[in-house]
Amino acid sequence: MRFITFLMALFTSMPIKAIEARDNAYQFSFKSIDGRELPLSAYKGQVILLVNTASHCGFTSQYKSLQALWESYNKKGLVVIAVPSSSFGGQEFDTNAEIKSFCDINYGRTFPMTDKTPVRGQQRHPFYAWAETQLGSLAKPRWNFHKYLINREGLLIDWFSSPTQPTSSKVRNAIEKSLGN
Repeated sequence: MRFITFLMALFTSMPIKAIEARDNAYQFSFKSIDGRELPLSAYKGQVILLVNTASHCGFTSQYKSLQALWESYNKKGLVVIAVPSSSFGGQEFDTNAEIKSFCDINYGRTFPMTDKTPVRGQQRHPFYAWAETQLGSLAKPRWNFHKYLINREGLLIDWFSSPTQPTSSKVRNAIEKSLGN
């Protein structure tokens, strides 16, 4: 009887753990702009604003707002992560060094940044495929500077389209709610 109970406990708990791991963002890792691993699990317990970016886009000035958010909220638990991509119009530099230099010099970027990463199509990063399954096809990036908000538990809770400024009341209110402010 104990053996049967053990087997039942073993097999009924395994799918739950698999579902838990699959249903949060902490399972995903990117490469940083400097080539190091950048696992989202490193930010457990923090709120993450993940944004696909491009250096030659009409929305590129949003880097300034992303830096302002980072400076305002990082000590309260917000992490801003830029994901440079050429997925829309090839509007990103060819090399990570060029991307990093452009953002650091022009916008004083100090928040984490991944290496150049596809965010749509067959080659898209697995995070973006997962995000679409979590929030639906309307929530997938349609252009550069699409934003995803991940709560302290690693759950994908909201998205904001490219024209939505990072410092808009809509984004700030969602961040503050997630931070518990």
